[in-house]
Order: sequence, then C-alpha cells, then structure tokens
Amino acid sequence: MEIIKIPTGEIQENCYLVAEKESLLIIDPGADGPIIKQEITKLKAKPLAILLTHTHYDHIGAVDELRNYYDIPLYVSPLEADWLQDPMMNLSGLGRHEDMANIVVTPADFLFVLKEYVFGDLSFKVVATPGHSIGSVSFIFNDFVISGDALFRGSIGRTDLPTGNLQQLLTSIKTELFTLPDEFPVYPGHGDATTIEREKQTNPFF
Repeated sequence: MEIIKIPTGEIQENCYLVAEKESLLIIDPGADGPIIKQEITKLKAKPLAILLTHTHYDHIGAVDELRNYYDIPLYVSPLEADWLQDPMMNLSGLGRHEDMANIVVTPADFLFVLKEYVFGDLSFKVVATPGHSIGSVSFIFNDFVISGDALFRGSIGRTDLPTGNLQQLLTSIKTELFTLPDEFPVYPGHGDATTIEREKQTNPFF
C-alpha cells in the first residue's frame, strides 16, 4: 500500500492519496488540483472515490475539479453535507478570508454511514470523531488511521469554530483513536504524521 501526502493551499492542508494495487482513494483534496493529478498519474492506479474527513474550505477546494476529471463519487458526513454549498459554514466566506473566493462544491453523491467500506483493493472503517466540527470523521485502514483535523502530532484540532466542542473532541480521540494499536501511524489533516503511542504519551491535551 502507498500513502502519499500532498500539502495543499496557503495553509498546507494534507491531501492523501491511498493506493493499493490498481485502486486509489483521494482524501481531503483541499486545493492544487493539478499537483494532485500529477501524483495520481505517477501512482498508475485508478481513483475510485473522494472522501472528506470534514468540509472546511481548506479540505474541499479541489473536490469538483478532481471529481469531474476522474468521474468519481464524493462521500461526506451527513452532518456536514450542506456545508459544501454554504461558504459561511465551510469558512471560505468568513470576513477574515476577504481575499478568497467563496467555495461552493456540488452536493455529495453519498453520505457516510459509520461502517466498513470497500473500494476495489482498499477497505477502511469510518468512525465519528466530532469536536473540531460536528461531522468530522476519521478513516481507519488495516494498519493506519487518517484523522483529519481531530488529532495532530502534539496537538488537536481547533474547537473555536462553528460546532466545535473541546470536550467532545477529547472524548472522540480517546474512544475512537486511542483505542487503536499503539503502533498505528496517524496521518493528520495538517503537519507531520505521528503514532497513537506517541500522542498518548506526549500530547499535552492528554
């Protein structure tokens, strides 16, 4: 299996390409569609779907470009599906982003259910990890997890944005992520990868 991290956009959101044999998933394509396409071409695997951990603007900016180019479906939490079309909720329309065009994404094709999914040679489980945003989810693969903006190396996601909740986020991490094997790599929505063990032992929020 290959896991390619592509930092995108001004705030370097991590888009991930997860490939196994001829199957590929695109996770959180925040911006820089042409760069993501170049990396996909190198992998020589077929994109099967776009998955979103949540719908803040820095995770969705290249969704429609890639979705239309590869003719693949988009999956998102039902709790944030409407945010794709709402610049205030996806944060692109906030006043502090006056230099940014409002981001409006075509409605998702499918809404996540908290279960295991199989796409070609790839399988993963969707778990709810709210707290950074109400519909945040993480993707647990066989031997690693993609945590979105829930858990970072040495930190956690912001909880001062709409629907954020600190206690809910801490509970999400403890119940859904810290119960994974210690050796599991964690691939977050920003910054460097970490492991479950490292965060249990050194993350100052715990």
